[in-house]
Order: sequence, then structure tokens, then C-alpha cells
Amino acid sequence: MAVEAPVTLVMNGEPRTVTVHPMKRLLDVIREDLKLTGTKEGCGEGECGACAVLVDDKLVNSCLVPVLDASGARICTIEGVAQDGQLHALQKAFIQCGAAQCGICTPGMLLSALQLLSTYPRPNLDQIREALSGNLCRCTGYLRIFEAVQTVAELHG
Repeated sequence: MAVEAPVTLVMNGEPRTVTVHPMKRLLDVIREDLKLTGTKEGCGEGECGACAVLVDDKLVNSCLVPVLDASGARICTIEGVAQDGQLHALQKAFIQCGAAQCGICTPGMLLSALQLLSTYPRPNLDQIREALSGNLCRCTGYLRIFEAVQTVAELHG
């Protein structure tokens, strides 16, 4: 029988404690226990980036992380990107550039792009391609996604 234990996470700036099996995937805790369904499961194997979240400002595929490994960490999901009810500039650019299609990859793409822009405020196209290379999209062909990131970099970089 699996033993559950309390695990505390700082989820989108708010401390949250869940009682779960310590090896439960962070992805499942986020979606099932914390009811934050913006983070998506694509492949379940860490290959597509749909489940990407920031853990202590580091991009991780939450399908590969046992929740115990994230205990006490600051986690940012797509729900934590907008502030005070206002979309982040990158979210607005995704909408304006038509970079969001079906929505499966979008949360992970946005978080990957946010991490990139926090490191390189004015990335070149090669840096954008490299930063988003761990995120698969089957709808847009990537050009609109790259355009959205470039738009924000030019406006705010």
C-alpha cells in the first residue's frame, strides 16, 4: 500500500500543502490535486515540453519530476504568468501573432520563452529556436511562436 505524506510547494507564489504519495508526478499533483489544469500532458516521457513548468526559476518537464523532489520549491505554472488579472506581454504577443492554436503546447512554450527572456532579454532567432527546441508543436509550424517571442524582446528588451 502506498504511503502518502504532506508535501508543501509554493505554487504561483502561494504556499500549498498536499497529502500525496511522494513519488507522484509533479504534473499530476498540479493538475489533479491543485486543480491547475493549464499545464498539459503531451507525451508523459519528457519529450514534448507540454508539461513544462518553472521550479525555482528552472524549466523542467513536470511529467518527469516526483513531487517529493519539488518539496519546498517555488513553482510557476501558466496560471501564475498573468499578474493582477492582466496577461503578460508574452501571452498577448502569442495571441496577436496567432502563435497559439490547439493549446496543448502553449503553456510549456510560454514558460520556456519566459525563461529565455529572463536570461536573454533580446535573444536572436537562433537563441529562441534553441530555447524552444524542447517544446513540440504540431499546429503552427513554429514561425508564429518565434515571431511572438521576438515581438516581446523588441518591445521590452
